[in-house]
Amino acid sequence: VKDFEIIANAKDAIENKQEVNLDFAIKNTDRACGTMLAGSIAKKYGEEGLPDSTINIKFKGSAGQSFGAFLPKGVNFKLEGETNDYFGKGLSGGRISILPPVRSNFVAEDNIIAGNTGLYGATTGELYVNGKVGERFGVRNSGATAVIEGAGDHCCEYMTGGRVVVLGETGRNFGAGMSGGVAYVWDKNHNFDYFCNMDMVELSLVEDTTYRKELRELIHQHWLYTGSKLARTMLDDWNHYVEEFIQVVPIECSSESSRRRLPTFREITKPSKKQPESKHNSQWEIQKHFLLSLAKKQVTVRYTNVSTISQKLSRH
Repeated sequence: VKDFEIIANAKDAIENKQEVNLDFAIKNTDRACGTMLAGSIAKKYGEEGLPDSTINIKFKGSAGQSFGAFLPKGVNFKLEGETNDYFGKGLSGGRISILPPVRSNFVAEDNIIAGNTGLYGATTGELYVNGKVGERFGVRNSGATAVIEGAGDHCCEYMTGGRVVVLGETGRNFGAGMSGGVAYVWDKNHNFDYFCNMDMVELSLVEDTTYRKELRELIHQHWLYTGSKLARTMLDDWNHYVEEFIQVVPIECSSESSRRRLPTFREITKPSKKQPESKHNSQWEIQKHFLLSLAKKQVTVRYTNVSTISQKLSRH
């Protein structure tokens, strides 16, 4: 069991809060790495954990399931390689960063390096992944912060708190049952509304200064802990990239009384049973001009910008 070795080498940190820096190789049979370490720290210090960056461990290889599960405050895991499902499960204040091997020659943001159901049930802490993750990322996250570079289906499902930044594409059903927290998604293809479940959330551009600063800081932290080339590119041309981000907020948590819930593009373009689909239809013209007028007045809508709306409307 990998944790036996970790606990033995981190004894001074656990007992006397002395900073330690360790290196380990890891393989996919090393499951729940860090869980017993977390238990040892919780038994002695409870929820308070350790001072920031007391235990710093660097791993190389392919981690098994539940890598970094329940990691408490004061523990930093850095994995150079890849990990299986349930990484960061129940994260409780620790910091996890996952990045490709230094000598790898593939484009990080185009490849999946972490499995499904990451950050499940996390309460606090930070997670940075220099690559894509699998399905059901951030399910039931209630307070942790994460930056990833793409996700599969059902991302942020039942999320109740925290922050999630996605620097890439997502799968379908994003934000289903999301009742708290905030997500930021880089909508580079201008089609994120097709992949988002709109039952409990609403979309807007990141226009508020406070949110813009928060988003930039999260991406900066991502670059700092993973060395992400994509993050560095965004930071170097921030004024351009920030305009392409979509903010996802639960409807009940929105503080802007002027925010309006408009029908999605698919709802607008769905033909009526009584009226044939035609761009010359009077009802369609009213809907089209209404949507465009709102966008021009910078009223929050479900698309990235006026030009995107125009392009979509012109096809119908």
